[in-house]
Amino acid sequence: QVQLVESGGGMVQPGGSLRLSCAASGSISVIYTMAWYRQVPGNQRELVATATSGGSTTYADSVKGRFTISRDNAKNTVYLQMNSLKPEDTAVYYCNTYALTNWGRRGEYWGQGTQVTVSS
Repeated sequence: QVQLVESGGGMVQPGGSLRLSCAASGSISVIYTMAWYRQVPGNQRELVATATSGGSTTYADSVKGRFTISRDNAKNTVYLQMNSLKPEDTAVYYCNTYALTNWGRRGEYWGQGTQVTVSS
């Protein structure tokens, strides 16, 4: 199994910054893609940013130029630096990974989520 533990959420004023972290642990053989999603109650979960093991990144149009995803492959950790935060960025942020376990199982895994609230 693969466990993902997120940290770094909280409340910030509009224009402020937060940095989310997500550490993967467990019976991991290979981590392919790591990503961040977010969800507002009543809405579908939305892809925010992805980072491949090779260093390629993608972003939702709504966060381009404000958010930066990065990975520390040695630590199996992914980060999301969020700058110029807006009230519409308020959501529960989830870490996601697609990985190969030591038992040869490929699968998608999710963290428990961390709340980000942007409000004055």
